Amino acid sequence: MAKRANGEGSLYKRDDGRWVGAFTYEDPITGTVKRTVVYGKTQAEARAKMRERRARADAGQPVRDSRVTLGDYADRWMGSTLAASARKESTKATYSTLARVHIIGRSIGDTTLDRLKPSDVERFVLDLRDAGKAQATVRQVYTVLRAILDAAVRDGLIARNPAAQVARPGVDRHDARYLTRDEVDRLLAAAEGTRYAPVLELLAFTGMRRGEALALRWDDIDFDARLIRVRGTLGRVGGILLVTDTKTERSRRAIPLSERAARVLRAVGERQAAERVAARDEWRETGFVFTTELGHPVDPRNALRALTRAADRAGLEGVGLHTLRHSAASAMLGTGVPLKAVSDVLGHSSVAITGDVYGHMAPEVQRSALDALAAAYGAE
Repeated sequence: MAKRANGEGSLYKRDDGRWVGAFTYEDPITGTVKRTVVYGKTQAEARAKMRERRARADAGQPVRDSRVTLGDYADRWMGSTLAASARKESTKATYSTLARVHIIGRSIGDTTLDRLKPSDVERFVLDLRDAGKAQATVRQVYTVLRAILDAAVRDGLIARNPAAQVARPGVDRHDARYLTRDEVDRLLAAAEGTRYAPVLELLAFTGMRRGEALALRWDDIDFDARLIRVRGTLGRVGGILLVTDTKTERSRRAIPLSERAARVLRAVGERQAAERVAARDEWRETGFVFTTELGHPVDPRNALRALTRAADRAGLEGVGLHTLRHSAASAMLGTGVPLKAVSDVLGHSSVAITGDVYGHMAPEVQRSALDALAAAYGAE
């Protein structure tokens, strides 16, 4: 046995011809002194493994990665790190679903953390694409996987996050689908007389997100100041309808209330008052603006179905969740409303996002701006 200098441990050859290296170190997590052993077919191989582990120990990293499977750790992560995070409840539910469906129980989930390599993550992303998953889904699953492995690094189970060494999957940008003024009129006319027509009208006249509109309570409406205060978003979390925080801090905002939107809301209030009387003891007082006949909050899926049916009747194709929001934004930009003002109304986290999403409006807006500049100088 040959002792190595400077406390590097010991390196020796066994009777079976294999080389063994060992040294003691202080565990960065527990602070206790531990011993680690490596093996190699040659002295050089064993020495290289020792140096690698010593470097990790000196850097405060685990000397070897954990042999727990990714799936087992992901299950623990959902009940601890994810549950304790400051993420919205709806986001936690989405992340948990993505982890259970795409990671736990899959081949990558059966891989132990010490064997997980960047190439495995790349293969995982390719498999998702080959399975026909949408680009946004692939990106979300990658985000969840990276968050799980970030926590594993923090917990001292692995030294490096293999997902962090893989480029985040991209999502192709497309111009937002929007309706012209005539198409919006046709859509609203097709929905007229239905229970969800006021919801669609409010979306068209404010650019609000569907969940934001359905989360509105009467306390959020100030008819005197002509303001709508957006405080949350309604959606399903674990199968239950809940109001959670807005998408971003800037999404929590006040929107000017136009006269037409005010008329819509007053009509909703009158109908709700009549339904409260008709329902008698069955009425549930929730304070929501948009409710069922018994006062319960409206399921966002029902509002989507109403939009889809109205679009079919109006002969409009490709009308989805955000179409009315995009239409409102495009109408504002098309009539010369400054980008910053549109961004504030929409509640985007930055003006840059508004510019990216509605870049297709740039030539028209720029043309209007230059026409206005020419007019200011009296040019013909």
